[in-house]
Amino acid sequence: MTNGNNLPDEPLSFIRRCVRERRIYWTYHVNMRMAGRHITRQAILESVDTFEIIESYPEDKYLPSYLVWAKADEGIFHVLFAVDVAECNVRVITVYRPTREQWSYDYRRRQDP
Repeated sequence: MTNGNNLPDEPLSFIRRCVRERRIYWTYHVNMRMAGRHITRQAILESVDTFEIIESYPEDKYLPSYLVWAKADEGIFHVLFAVDVAECNVRVITVYRPTREQWSYDYRRRQDP
């Protein structure tokens, strides 16, 4: 399950399992942002099979985190998940719709500055 650094051996599988099992904490920040960005909890939950990790932040401040590409009926969006391997849950830190100015045509890679 882990590699000793509180990182999941298979981050995508860990995130998907936690989402499917509803082992999710929704941060205050994401709750404030979702409505304004027209992305629902249901869209995040239902798009679990489309998740792709596009960036990893193993040394993030509190917990390792992963930026995930997702697609729902409403379109493509990104979700930043922090993973808590010890407690077997994920935290949704933020969610947003990527823009062409900052991301590649498929929204999977950042544009060069």
